[in-house]
Amino acid sequence: MLHFHIISLFPESIASYFASSMLKRAIEDKKIKVSFYNPRDFTKDKWRRVDRRPYGGGPGMVLEPESVLNSATKALRKAVRPEIIFFSPSGSDFNTEHAKKLAKKKDIVMIAGHYEGVDARVQKILKAKLISVGPYVLTGGELPAAVVADAVTRFVPGVLGNASSLEDARVASPDVYTRPEVFLWKGKKYKVPKVLLSGHHAEIEKWKVGQIQKSR
Repeated sequence: MLHFHIISLFPESIASYFASSMLKRAIEDKKIKVSFYNPRDFTKDKWRRVDRRPYGGGPGMVLEPESVLNSATKALRKAVRPEIIFFSPSGSDFNTEHAKKLAKKKDIVMIAGHYEGVDARVQKILKAKLISVGPYVLTGGELPAAVVADAVTRFVPGVLGNASSLEDARVASPDVYTRPEVFLWKGKKYKVPKVLLSGHHAEIEKWKVGQIQKSR
């Protein structure tokens, strides 16, 4: 079983994502497990405050190192050769190959920062890998954590009922069609490409490749 450990101030913001569709089934089938760790539960501050002003000035607040490290320590207590991920726009791009490698792990710890980020010493102490899900800045690391968990879970053996659902195992066109063959919308007819109705697999694959090239 692959165990995702997500350190987050707002676990409720993504918990529901794991309660539906493929991820829910994977959890019920004991293919994966998801645990959340809120730094507010690991701080000595009586007000459960975990954000502080940054040294050197700045417009926002930064998550203190101690409560985040305490959360990580709890997550790592029973972890087996875990992969520790620290989200950052400057990190290495997350891709399919990375997802495949992570799917072979037993434990993945993901630190979902918030506000202006997490004290940089956390990443250094944990020797966490810097990962980016895109060249942009988000409010927090919760969405990246959900993206990584979703992508990785697809490669966990037995999660997908049909192995051909793995996009890299087939030619996947950006354009897909289903019934009806002719769709009427506001007086205009939209038809399924004839090649997809031909039953000629070689031609269909050729068409899909062509669609991929057009989309790039």
